Amino acid sequence: MAYWLIKSEPSTWSWDDQVNAGAKGAAWEGVRNHQAKQNLMKMKKGERAFFFHTGEEKRIMGVVEVIAEFRPDPSEQTGKFGLVDVKAAEALPRPVTLVQCRGQPRLKHMVLVNNTRLSVQPVTAEEWRVIATLAGLKG
Repeated sequence: MAYWLIKSEPSTWSWDDQVNAGAKGAAWEGVRNHQAKQNLMKMKKGERAFFFHTGEEKRIMGVVEVIAEFRPDPSEQTGKFGLVDVKAAEALPRPVTLVQCRGQPRLKHMVLVNNTRLSVQPVTAEEWRVIATLAGLKG
């Protein structure tokens, strides 16, 4: 199973919006970067992603689960880009900031630390464990 991190400006789509979408989840749409698109295409149903607030917050807020795999994004006219559906799985007991991630030697190679602009990115199993520990997640 792969792990991921998806990013959103909270004024556009926040963690609270994701939670309020409930079990039906929401489409992760609007991705217009080819590298991010490639990552969306690799996401499989049941995989998990950290939900990161961009902008002034710059922190991981919760965990989402992929509930539908890649398909065309109807808001994009060329057919080059797509989306997946995700639902909120759990809030982090303690949100984890970008500053905290940068301060962790075991996260020095994490995409988030080195390429903060990429909106959909892979997370290694070790990086997932480190962030889960920082966040106070059990199991």
